[in-house]
Amino acid sequence: MPNEMITRVEGQELVLERVFDAPRELVFKAFSEAEHLKHWWGPRGWTLPVCTIDFRPGGIWHYCMKCVDEKQGDFYGMESWGKAVYQDIVEPEKIVYTDYFSDAEGNITEGMPSSDITMEFIEQDGKTKIISRGRFESAEALKTVMDMGMEQGITETWDRLAEYLQSVK
Repeated sequence: MPNEMITRVEGQELVLERVFDAPRELVFKAFSEAEHLKHWWGPRGWTLPVCTIDFRPGGIWHYCMKCVDEKQGDFYGMESWGKAVYQDIVEPEKIVYTDYFSDAEGNITEGMPSSDITMEFIEQDGKTKIISRGRFESAEALKTVMDMGMEQGITETWDRLAEYLQSVK
């Protein structure tokens, strides 16, 4: 299947690959502009009520995901805050950032694993292949987020991205 996501763990790295049926410039914008992100970021049943981006090296993306799906039981009404600090940006080829769990003020949550993420956007005959590498401080830290259901969350998020790209391209 062309939209199949490939997920693999290499030691302390989580590698994700998927091809999106949309031009590279658009897929890159979907990851770099709040106007786009608020339509698809987060698992199914979650919205993005807060999303501020300063898209430049040293800039910060601060966001809140909120569960609005009553069928998700205990998660319903829950908020999950995150913060990314951009390290390197090569438009429209690459985004490098450090990803943290945070609170509403943007303070990093102690005891929760952070990861260094490198996303590559590769042009493929009018489509875009994304390769995302998330490096954690240890294999244990990576296992912690996998046990929290991160793989399902990312799969649903990227499914939503694929649907969103079809609606705007």
